[in-house]
Amino acid sequence: MKNILFLLFVSISFIGCEDDAQFDPTLFNTELSIIENLENGVPVLDITSQTGIDALYGLEFGGGFIFHIDAIDGTLMVARDYPAAGNVVWGDHFDLITSSAIGDGLENTQLLVNMNAEDNSLVANGFEFGSDDYVFKIALDLKHEGFDDWFIPSSASMKAIFDNVHAKGMGNFNQTYIYWTSSKEGYYPYVMGFNLNSWGGEAFTGSCFDVNGILVVRKF
Repeated sequence: MKNILFLLFVSISFIGCEDDAQFDPTLFNTELSIIENLENGVPVLDITSQTGIDALYGLEFGGGFIFHIDAIDGTLMVARDYPAAGNVVWGDHFDLITSSAIGDGLENTQLLVNMNAEDNSLVANGFEFGSDDYVFKIALDLKHEGFDDWFIPSSASMKAIFDNVHAKGMGNFNQTYIYWTSSKEGYYPYVMGFNLNSWGGEAFTGSCFDVNGILVVRKF
């Protein structure tokens, strides 16, 4: 009888160990939340294949609120308001065209920092701000929420943030602010408000001589 009980115990223990060995946390688990699956390293596209993309929009992850998912490679984009900076300036005044496309904000931000490093007092209609305390340098140097790869979003990204997060009552964005984007045509930068009742949700041309709020984005 003792031998039978011993063999039964060994068999149960072996089965339990085998189950533990076969458990893979990077496989989508319906018993866990989306955030728990992300934190376990489940590929984004494996999650969206089960839940749909919209289920991830507005969730707080990776330092910000998810507003865009690349349907090809699963790259996430997250955004958050950075109110600690207050309203800040654009920087130097110069002629430049930057991209409006979703995902191009990092390249835009780096390009605008590089251009601000030039002496823009010598160019046509140029103006030299003369300080690093401007929106793009602040974003590029920012260490926030445990991350240091923030940038200013393009105008199309800003629209996605509004539609996919803010309009759903999620995120931490300020409805009284006008936010800078990193999209620019010539001397005119694009900005956007987050007012739900009137003019919010559409980018429009502003002035490089204004001061506006900072909304930062990261892509991973």
